[in-house]
Amino acid sequence: MVLHAGAIGAALVRPHWWPWALSAVLADHLLLTASGLWPRSHWLGPNWTHLPPAAARTAQDAAAAAIAITIDDGPEPEVTSRVLDLLDEHNAQATFFCIGERVERHPALARAIVARQHEIANHSYRHLMHFSLLGPRGVAQEIARAQEAIGAATGEVARFFRAPAGLRNPFLEPALTRANLQLVSWTRRGFDTVNTSPARVLGRLTRDLQGGDILLLHDGHAARTPDGLPVILEVLPRLLGALAAARLAPITLRAALVRAADPPVSPAASGMPS
Repeated sequence: MVLHAGAIGAALVRPHWWPWALSAVLADHLLLTASGLWPRSHWLGPNWTHLPPAAARTAQDAAAAAIAITIDDGPEPEVTSRVLDLLDEHNAQATFFCIGERVERHPALARAIVARQHEIANHSYRHLMHFSLLGPRGVAQEIARAQEAIGAATGEVARFFRAPAGLRNPFLEPALTRANLQLVSWTRRGFDTVNTSPARVLGRLTRDLQGGDILLLHDGHAARTPDGLPVILEVLPRLLGALAAARLAPITLRAALVRAADPPVSPAASGMPS
């Protein structure tokens, strides 16, 4: 707004400056657009692309590092319950970024996510592909309606938000601040909504994998393997096995937030015997 006002004022006071004033306005809009189209950008406000450094160490095993598995676009009846079973088999926790209207349609699945020690986060109410084109009221309504749906189904208050497809605009951060939500994107994703090869999806997720990474998979809108199986169901067991071999412990984003606020004290630092 300041830039627009300044450009108009400059053009009125010095009419021959109008090409420079217009160029400044256009450059500003291009920068804002690029920031919104780059999901991992920090230019539009705070954005978790990794876990906070203090959260990357696990309290249980000083030699292990924490990592976050995030699962988007559910709950999906055909897939989510099987994902929960796989996570249970490997004693792993995940954060599910759920679509509000799907939570309303499948409240029992949403409750199962929470009951099995995972976390539900806000992925907007309708998952509109034009979410980044909404104005302040539309953005706030999508966030608020999803928060209400999650709360009504589970009794939980979501603490994290991910925009549909990661695309956003300058109106998002003020709305998240009012709702006490933290924006989260990812460190890497497998493109498992379009990639039908579990091996390629797994390769994208595990390339240069390290503690503090945030990984993205999908239970909703999942691509299918040539055999018709949702890709996540083929990828997740292999991913969890790779994490165990690398001594990387999957935790929820909420656990990472708590740990970042109150990082565990090592036996050496506390003066206690190890």
